[in-house]
Amino acid sequence: MNLLNSRGFWQFACRLYSKGDMQARLLDYQNQQGKNVNLCLLLYYLDSLNLAISQTQLNKLEQCISEFDQQVLQPLRAARGYLKTNHTEIADYAAIRKDLLSAELKLEKQQQEMLIDAVNCMDLAKQAAPHNIGMYLANA
Repeated sequence: MNLLNSRGFWQFACRLYSKGDMQARLLDYQNQQGKNVNLCLLLYYLDSLNLAISQTQLNKLEQCISEFDQQVLQPLRAARGYLKTNHTEIADYAAIRKDLLSAELKLEKQQQEMLIDAVNCMDLAKQAAPHNIGMYLANA
């Protein structure tokens, strides 16, 4: 299998995220279903490349980013949410918010690189119409 590169995935993810209601849909998956947005984006990417993964491979992808998500991204999102709620009490809120958003974006990109590294170690099946995202969203 050809190795996927993180730059191609990042570009795909940015385009998809900005289309229509995709941002709201992905954030709903994250906030209402506890799904990882970067993993969703990767699964959409694999679907677009006609590459299917197994449930076991999906589980491995979830495991490879779980600690980073829990220890780094979720606390940063929580801090950003706290500051937003209390912005009137925060001096220089706009600059702090901008810096936090920039840091979060860099960390999201790092997590995407982790996913690409992991998926490049897997044997993926070529399939005419894979539905990797559906498998992930169906998992409770």
